[in-house]
Amino acid sequence: MSAESPGKKLLSADSCRGNGLSPAESSRSLRGTTEDLRDDGEGNSLGSDSDMNGFAVTEERQVNKYGFIGDSQQYSGELAEEIPTEMLNSWDKWMAKKHKKVKLRCQKGIPPSLRGRAWLYLSGGKVKKEQNQGKFQELDSQPGDPKWVDVIERDLHRQFPFHEMFVARGGHGQQDLFRVLKAYTLHRPEEGYCQAQAPIAAVLLMHMPAEDAFWGLVQICEKYLPGYYSAGLEAIQLDGEILYALLQRVSPVACRHLRKHKVEPTMCMTEWFMCAFSRTLPWASVLRVWDMFLCEGVKIIFRVGLVLLKCMLGSQEKVKACQGLYETMQLLRAIDPHYMQEGFLIREVIELAVSERDIEKEHFAQLRRWKENHGDLHCKSPPRMHGAKAIMTAEPPSRQDLRQKPTIIVESPLESKTDGEGVNAKESKKPEEEKQKETIVPLKETGDPYPALSDPSPVLEHMTVRGSNESLSSAEHDTYL
Repeated sequence: MSAESPGKKLLSADSCRGNGLSPAESSRSLRGTTEDLRDDGEGNSLGSDSDMNGFAVTEERQVNKYGFIGDSQQYSGELAEEIPTEMLNSWDKWMAKKHKKVKLRCQKGIPPSLRGRAWLYLSGGKVKKEQNQGKFQELDSQPGDPKWVDVIERDLHRQFPFHEMFVARGGHGQQDLFRVLKAYTLHRPEEGYCQAQAPIAAVLLMHMPAEDAFWGLVQICEKYLPGYYSAGLEAIQLDGEILYALLQRVSPVACRHLRKHKVEPTMCMTEWFMCAFSRTLPWASVLRVWDMFLCEGVKIIFRVGLVLLKCMLGSQEKVKACQGLYETMQLLRAIDPHYMQEGFLIREVIELAVSERDIEKEHFAQLRRWKENHGDLHCKSPPRMHGAKAIMTAEPPSRQDLRQKPTIIVESPLESKTDGEGVNAKESKKPEEEKQKETIVPLKETGDPYPALSDPSPVLEHMTVRGSNESLSSAEHDTYL
C-alpha cells in the first residue's frame, strides 16, 4: 500500500492529484446533477433511508425513464431497435467473424433492456467474473483499509444524488457503490481509491448487479484507461498531450488558441476523460458514448473531447470571444447544449477520422517527449486495449466463460397447488425428467436492471411460470431485474 495519504485523492482546493477533477471544477455544481458537494457534519454519507438529499420521503417525485428525479438530468429520445438474440449466446463467434455488425449495433445504440449484459460482455467483465468465481464475495467480506473506507463513505452521496437509485443515504444504491469501490481498493491496494472511479462505478450499477459492476470497473481501470486512477495522474497528463496533438489536426484554430492562452490539457479534459463524460453530457448522450466506448475503446473518448473543443473553439469568431484563460475555461464549462445533444454529438463522433492507430502513434511520440523532460513514468501501467475485440484477442475466453447463466431464483406461486387443480393436474402426470428440464421463460426484457423504486417489481408480468424454484431466465435469455 502506498504511503500516500488519502487526501491526495480527494476533491479539494488544495490538491487535485489522483481525483480527476481540477481545483477550479471542485467549486461548481456538476452539470446534469446539480449536486451539493458539501459534506455532512459527520463527513459520512451513510445514514437513514429517510434522508433524501432534500426530498421528503412522502413527497411525490416524477422520475424520467433513466431514473432521474424531475428535470435533474437532461435526456432525449433513444433508439429502440432490436438486437439479434443470438449475439450474446455466440459472443465469441460474433466478435471474431461479425465484429463490424457488433460495432454498428453499438453505434446505433444498445437497447436499454440489453445494455447491462452487453456492456459486461464488451468490456470482458463477463469472462473475468467467470474466471474468478467467488473473488468479489471474498473482497466484499473484508473490512477494507480504513483510510480508503473513510474517503469512499464521504463520497457516496455525491454520485448522481438525483438518481432514484442513489437518492437515499444508506439506500441500496449507495450500499452497492460502497461495496464495489471498497472491493476495488482491496483488489488493487497499490492503487487504492480515486474519486473519479465513483461515477464510473455508479453508471455501471445503474445497469447491472454489484458483482458485475465490480468486474466492469476492473476492466475499465485496467484495460480501457490504465493508469488513469493512479497517484500522480501521469497517464491522464500523457493523454492530454495526445489530445492536443490530435486537435492540431482536427482544429488548428482551437489548438492555437488553447496553447496561446496556456490552457493546459488537464485543465479542460481531466474530468471528461477520467469520468468518461458521465458528469458532463446529457444522459442519453452518456449512454450512447459508453455503448461505443466499451466496444471501440478510448478513441471514442478522444473523439468526443475533440468534437467538443472543435465546436466551441473551432472558428475565429468563437475564439475572439475568449480573450484569456479565464474566459476560455468559462466557455468550456458551459458547453452549448446543442453540441452535446445525442443526435448531433454521436454523428460527429462517428464521422471524425481518428483511429486507434493515430492514438498509438501519438502515444509513442508523447512518451518519448515525456522521458526527455521528466524521465521514466513512475506508474507502470499495463498496455491499453482498444476495445472489446482487442480485449478478447489478448485474453481468449472459453465457451464456458461466455455462457449465460440465471441471475435470480424465484419460488413459483403455483407450487402450492395440488395435483388435482387445473393446469397442474397435467403437469403432475409428466415424467420427473421432463419437469426438471422445464424453465421459466421471460416474455419480454425488462428495461432496467433495477426497477424504479416507485413501482412494484412486476415479476409475474414478465414470465410464464411452469415450475418451482426455477431460474427466472433460460440460458438463452438471461436478464437482470
